[in-house]
Amino acid sequence: MIKKIICLILLYLCISCSNNSNNSNIDNNKNILNDPETLYKLAKISFDEQNFELAREQFREINKIFPLSNEAIQSEIMIAFIDYIEMDYESAILNYSKIINKYPSHKDLDYVYYMIAMCNYEQLQNEALDGYYNELALSSFDQVIKRFPESKYTKDSLQKIILVKSNIAAKHMEIGRFYLDNSKYIAALNRFKIVIDEYSMTKFTPEALHRMVEAYYEMGMYEESYNTAALLGYNYPESKWYKYSYNLVKQIDGEETFLKKIRNLFNG
Repeated sequence: MIKKIICLILLYLCISCSNNSNNSNIDNNKNILNDPETLYKLAKISFDEQNFELAREQFREINKIFPLSNEAIQSEIMIAFIDYIEMDYESAILNYSKIINKYPSHKDLDYVYYMIAMCNYEQLQNEALDGYYNELALSSFDQVIKRFPESKYTKDSLQKIILVKSNIAAKHMEIGRFYLDNSKYIAALNRFKIVIDEYSMTKFTPEALHRMVEAYYEMGMYEESYNTAALLGYNYPESKWYKYSYNLVKQIDGEETFLKKIRNLFNG
């Protein structure tokens, strides 16, 4: 690999000499091979040209020849980033984790934690499948926020957490609907309560409340059905789910009685 780097350097030197009226001695300029900054720039050129395999080899060589240089640390970060680009998330997470262990005080550690979170985030499954990466992504974005509250990656981490929680809530809703359709009302209620208690910031909260109204209604627990419908109407009066709940519970003992109970509930 070092031969490839030397060839690139010599090519660079030849071009420089051809434009230099003072025909410098190339042998004197070979000291550039001892400059990790220049070697890093050459590796970055390979990366920018999307020649990722060559760039990876060049970054590894820098790390091998100049292990104590700043360019060596940056090369390790770039190697992990190449893994991320190529969607080899397992290798990327492993390499980023090694950086955290080796350089616990590095100035770009917030970026490294953020990239681990992104590796997990990009492996999210839809709500009907195993939610393993949901929890990993949630935990890793949470680490970014807690460890680096002033980081430029904190805002995006907060937004990603909302999306991850929405994915988790969708999974609970999927399971809850299945239980409801199969008359397993207690199991359904437990799922919908999780959505309301833990993921209330997601779009699924109004539907979860309505599904609870349905479950209580089917179980003959009319008081609970009333109260949940009232809560839904109070917080989401324009929601279609409130309209569904309203039409359901007013059948119990009439629209007038239902409205009266709602007023009593919120008027104490």
